[in-house]
Amino acid sequence: MFDAAALRQVYDALLEAAATVADSPELGRPASGEWNADQILAHVCLVSSATVAAAAAVAAGEHTVYDNRIAQDIWTIDRLVDLAGGRPGLRERLRRQAEILCGFGGSALTAAELDTLVPTRLISAGALLLDQPMPLRSLFTGLIDAEIPGHTRQLLALLPSAAGV
Repeated sequence: MFDAAALRQVYDALLEAAATVADSPELGRPASGEWNADQILAHVCLVSSATVAAAAAVAAGEHTVYDNRIAQDIWTIDRLVDLAGGRPGLRERLRRQAEILCGFGGSALTAAELDTLVPTRLISAGALLLDQPMPLRSLFTGLIDAEIPGHTRQLLALLPSAAGV
């Protein structure tokens, strides 16, 4: 079992940051090679979807893998921005994905399911971070400890006040 409260908190903070960015009359430009607000949200949607898929597969007794490379692909990211209808659609998608992911908390998954080793490949900025099996539980803690807070900070850094403007 894992406590979904921490997962809910980081998604709530991300959604609050997304709303703040959406309400900002002027956003700073991302640094060269960095993503804009819509691309950040689309990336997180793709990561969240992959986590939902892995958790659902384990719950269904299926073999699965977790590979975040597609969530790094700019064509896929931009396509998702269009498919979701831009920032409002991305925010709604993230809200619903957070509900689904938090639904795996409590007793929804057994300890054995959470301890199921999932072959995992994690890439960031073109660098291989991890290429080995890890427990499903670690996918959730990775979202809580690093992925979602990191992208929350990345979104807030786009605000003019963050750039010292």
